Amino acid sequence: MWIAAGSLAAWLWLLLCQGFFWRTDIRLPARTDPDDWPSVCVVVPARDEAAVLPESLPSLLAQDYPGRAEVFLVDDGSSDGTGELARELSSRHGGLPLTVDSPGEPPAGWTGKLWAVRHGIGLARARDPEYLLLTDADIAHAPDSLRELVAAARTGGFDAVSLMARLRVESLWERFVVPAFVYFFAQLYPFRRIARKGSRTAAAAGGCVLLRTDAAERARIPDAIRQAVIDDVALARAVKGGGGHIWLGLAERVDSVRPYPRLHDLWRMVSRSAYAQLRHNPLLLLGTVAGLALVYLVPPVAVLAGLAAGSAPAAVLGALAWLVMTGTYIPMLRYYGQPLWLAPLLPFTAFLYLLMTVDSAVQHYRGRGAAWKGRTYARPDAVVGDES
Repeated sequence: MWIAAGSLAAWLWLLLCQGFFWRTDIRLPARTDPDDWPSVCVVVPARDEAAVLPESLPSLLAQDYPGRAEVFLVDDGSSDGTGELARELSSRHGGLPLTVDSPGEPPAGWTGKLWAVRHGIGLARARDPEYLLLTDADIAHAPDSLRELVAAARTGGFDAVSLMARLRVESLWERFVVPAFVYFFAQLYPFRRIARKGSRTAAAAGGCVLLRTDAAERARIPDAIRQAVIDDVALARAVKGGGGHIWLGLAERVDSVRPYPRLHDLWRMVSRSAYAQLRHNPLLLLGTVAGLALVYLVPPVAVLAGLAAGSAPAAVLGALAWLVMTGTYIPMLRYYGQPLWLAPLLPFTAFLYLLMTVDSAVQHYRGRGAAWKGRTYARPDAVVGDES
C-alpha cells in the first residue's frame, strides 16, 4: 500500500511539477517573415543512407526559401553508394545546389557523425552563412520547413531552433515504442523549460537543428562535443552554456522516414546510447531501474496484488497512479494518431525500456560500447543533459 502511495505521489508530482511535459502543444513559436532572408547552409551527415535518401533528400532540395541556401551532404564512409545516389537525386530533381564530399575516417576522439558534421560546417563556412541547418539523412522536410525555422529563429531571437521530427509509426512495435520514446524524452527534458532563459534544462533533436553560425563558433560546435554519443543534447547544452537562447518543440511537417519494423531495430536504437545517458554510472543505472519500477511498474502490480490479497487501499492507490499515467500519455498518442487503447499499456512499454537500458549497460561492460552503423564507440559519452 505504501509503495503504491509513493507511486501515486510521484505521478502527481510529474503531472504538475515537471514542466507539463505531457502536453504536446509546443510547436514552432509565433513568427513573422524577416525583411531580409539570411543565408543558410544545410549540413547532412550520411552513412549508408541509400535506402532513405530518395524520400528525404529531394525534400531538402525542394525548399521554398527566399534567401540563399545550399546543401552539403557529407558521405561518412558509406558502403552502399550514398554519395553517388545523392548526386543522382540532385541531377534528377534539381532545386537547391548540392555539394557531396567525404571527410575520411574520423580520428581518435571523434564520433563518426560529429566528424562528418565538422567537415560539412567547414565546407559551409566558405559561403559565410548566418545559419546552419543540421539535419539527418532520414529526415523529410515540408517545402516551407527552412523558411519557417528561420522566421521563428529571427522573430524569437533564438540561437538554436530544433524540431523533434515525427518518427515513423507503422509497424506494431513502432506503435508500442516510438510514441513512448518521445514521451520519455519530454519527461527528461520538458520543452517549456528548454526555452526559458536561466533554466539549466537543455536539449535538442539532432534530426533538425537550425543554428546561428556565430553561436556555433562561440560554443565550439562540434569540436567541444566531439566524443558525444548523444550529440543533440550535448550540442544544446554547449550552446546554452555559452549564453545562447535555444528552443525545442514537436514538428508538424518534419518527418523521419527511417523504418524500425522489428523490436530488434528499436531495441538497438535505444540501447546504443541509453547507458551513455546515465554517464556510464552504475549507481545512476540502479536509480533509474528503481525509478522506472516505482513510477511505471508499481501501479498495475499494486492493482493486481491488491485485488488478489484483498487490499482495497493498495488496489485503489495503484489504480489512481495508473490512471494519471494513462492520462498523461494520451496527448502523445493523439499527436502520433494512435489508438487510445495503447495508453494503459504504457507500463509494458516502460518495462521494455528498462530492459533496453540494462542491456546497454551489459554491452558497455562487455567492452562493446555504443555501436551504430558498423562503428563502436567504447569511450564514455561525457556530455549529457542536466535532467537525466
